[in-house]
Amino acid sequence: MGSISGREGTGTVPGPSTGGLRCGGYAPLRDYAVIGDGRTAALVARDGSVDWLGLPDLDSPAVFGAVLDAARGGRFTLAPSVPYRSERRYLPSTNVLETTFRTDTGTVRVTDALTLHDDATLTPMRELLRRVDGLSGSVPVHWSVQPRFGYGARHTRVTRRAGVPVATAGSDALAVCAWDAGEPAWEGDTLSGHFELVSGRHALLAMPFAHQEPLVLPARSECEARLEATCAAWRSWAHDRLYTGRWHQAVMRSLLALKLLVYAPSGAVAAAVTTSLPEEIGGERNWDYRFSWVRDSAFTLAAFLRLGCPAEARAYFWWLMHASQLTHPELNVLYRLDGGHRTPELVLSWEGYRGSGPVRTGNAAVGQVQLDTYGELMQTAWQYALATGRLDADVARRLAELADFVCVTWREPDAGIWEVRSPPRHFTHSKMMCWVALDRAADLAARGLIPGGQVDRWHAGRDAIAGFIENRCFSPDRDGYVRAVGSEDLDAAVLLGHLYGYGGDGHRMEATITTLNRLLRHGPYVDRYSGEDGLVGGEGAFLACSFWLAESLARTGRLPQAVELMEELVGLANDVGLYSEEIDPATGEFLGNLPQGLSHLALISAACAINDASRDTAR
Repeated sequence: MGSISGREGTGTVPGPSTGGLRCGGYAPLRDYAVIGDGRTAALVARDGSVDWLGLPDLDSPAVFGAVLDAARGGRFTLAPSVPYRSERRYLPSTNVLETTFRTDTGTVRVTDALTLHDDATLTPMRELLRRVDGLSGSVPVHWSVQPRFGYGARHTRVTRRAGVPVATAGSDALAVCAWDAGEPAWEGDTLSGHFELVSGRHALLAMPFAHQEPLVLPARSECEARLEATCAAWRSWAHDRLYTGRWHQAVMRSLLALKLLVYAPSGAVAAAVTTSLPEEIGGERNWDYRFSWVRDSAFTLAAFLRLGCPAEARAYFWWLMHASQLTHPELNVLYRLDGGHRTPELVLSWEGYRGSGPVRTGNAAVGQVQLDTYGELMQTAWQYALATGRLDADVARRLAELADFVCVTWREPDAGIWEVRSPPRHFTHSKMMCWVALDRAADLAARGLIPGGQVDRWHAGRDAIAGFIENRCFSPDRDGYVRAVGSEDLDAAVLLGHLYGYGGDGHRMEATITTLNRLLRHGPYVDRYSGEDGLVGGEGAFLACSFWLAESLARTGRLPQAVELMEELVGLANDVGLYSEEIDPATGEFLGNLPQGLSHLALISAACAINDASRDTAR
């Protein structure tokens, strides 16, 4: 467990790796853990403050958004009101967070959970539970709830129902039920309380939420039972997962983090819990990641299948097939969690994390042309078909039509996997993934799983793409595949071509891995690409690229290098095993949205590949 020291409310909470304080009210991003219930998720800082929570769903407007505006975003604080040291962990095999606060006069433990829904009884639509246990001595504790409905844009009305404090805005309502946690009192639209907790006693705070339905006020016994049931449900789910290799703890925590990104009503998997956390402090690279990217689909399905999550794999695949049907044969870069395809990008009035504006909701990348998505979707369908032995007839027909579409469109320039905002180009990775699309379609046809009337055309298209890549996307001077035609820049995304089976000239791909390892890597960190991208400023090192490199090293016989890099990368997680999108190599500071699904997916894929390579070497 990691530990910190501080005083709630003073802004003096050091982070373990950043060496920084709460800066202007903002905790280091590395200080956040996440809890969730399959419908939404919350960020909880090391000092006990819930600084992000969208309600009722993960992609809904935030009720607590202090991570993006410390003054106006709202939060739910809970910590000793005297100086303390804190340490925390997830309860084993769960997504229930436990934070222990140690003071000079005693110790208390806070257990945080978004409770899992019980269909058998009348329960709140969503429910945040915060239990405080006195472990030793006596500790004064302070808490406050500052709801800010609709990103703070909606007027909050405060009242009481049956003596319970309630905040409402339109069709949204939340209550704060407090047992042995002091007498709650409203001051404006902020609710707070104080209490003294002694050893052997415990207090409980429950925040039920309702959207367009009656607000359920739970009894204390029901909340206590739901907390226990939530812990048991997480343990039961984790127990059935299949992974026994190296880095077991990191892989299982990554899988549990991925489970928090699953939107249970549809089966979609969000890229991250948050929006607009910056890739550079003070920069403009701030995007909304509360959608599901086709880019992540093959890694997602592979992780579910490899680690024994058949229900999640099936739900995700059919969500993807439903969502992509709406734009067939073209693919959107991303889709909403409900399968919709419209995600207009808007800018909020919030200042942004540590002044890093703009704060965006929605994502304009949805309108980009990214040809790599066709390879990702076909790879996903291929994996699913091989695992199940069949495809629905309508899905099979659509996949064949998708291959026909790729035969026509692969020659076009696009925005590429990194969603650059510069003019479209002929990106090497995009061409490789178009090759993957046609190669997998041909294989599915050979297995009788999709109609094969156009298979000769697919073979010809695949060979033409390979010729294009080999003739126009390889640089003898770089001794590797370059980022785009006519460029000498490099791109770590070409590693995905290797991982998905693009062969080309085998020597060239191995040489490319060597070149990327030498020129884009700095210690354990790997840059996404070199060259301009149409945006101002820079960014941190993209963690998924480092895991892709580790996996590529293992797959090309460089196992000791792969293991060494993987060990370094596992050590870059925060104290509870989570990763953001990027890390600042100079400071170790987390950057970008979190927890980042692609970072955790890439970890799982690399760990499995290295374990496979280790077994092969041992034979």
